[in-house]
Amino acid sequence: MTEKKRRRRLWTGLTVAAALVLGLGAYWFQPWRLWQDATVHETLPTASSPVPPGTPAGPRTLARGTLISHEHTTTGTVRLIRLSDGSRTLRLEGLDTSNGPDLRVWLSDAPVKEGVAGWSVFDDGKHVSLGALKGNKGDQNYEIPAGVNLADYRSVTIWCDRFDVSFGAAALTTA
Repeated sequence: MTEKKRRRRLWTGLTVAAALVLGLGAYWFQPWRLWQDATVHETLPTASSPVPPGTPAGPRTLARGTLISHEHTTTGTVRLIRLSDGSRTLRLEGLDTSNGPDLRVWLSDAPVKEGVAGWSVFDDGKHVSLGALKGNKGDQNYEIPAGVNLADYRSVTIWCDRFDVSFGAAALTTA
């Protein structure tokens, strides 16, 4: 094999390897999501089953908090709401954060730390994932499973599961 053919094979191999690395990196980081907003405007849910006698009518706020920024600028409010049928909902209102890959809404037992970038803040303690973030802007609701004891959790985070980082979080205070 000539020197010219060897060089061509080497460059072809390097080009293929570079394209593969770039493709995998783009899939993993999904940088385009930083420029794509998903806005959700859900109304407060209503009771899904008959209301037991003697239960107060309408939704009742159990706890609330204000979102602070961690790894990404994040604003909005959080409310834990008990509906008249006894079911509970976490409501994000006026949410505004960056979009990203694999974002989740977590209830956590960890305290909210201001002035940190959000790395390794909530992943060491107890948490409950309420599901994928529906949109990075707007008002949205997340059902809290019946077996979750809210007394065990004192914060909410918008959590990037892919990179183990909090985009923003709110400490919960009893309403």
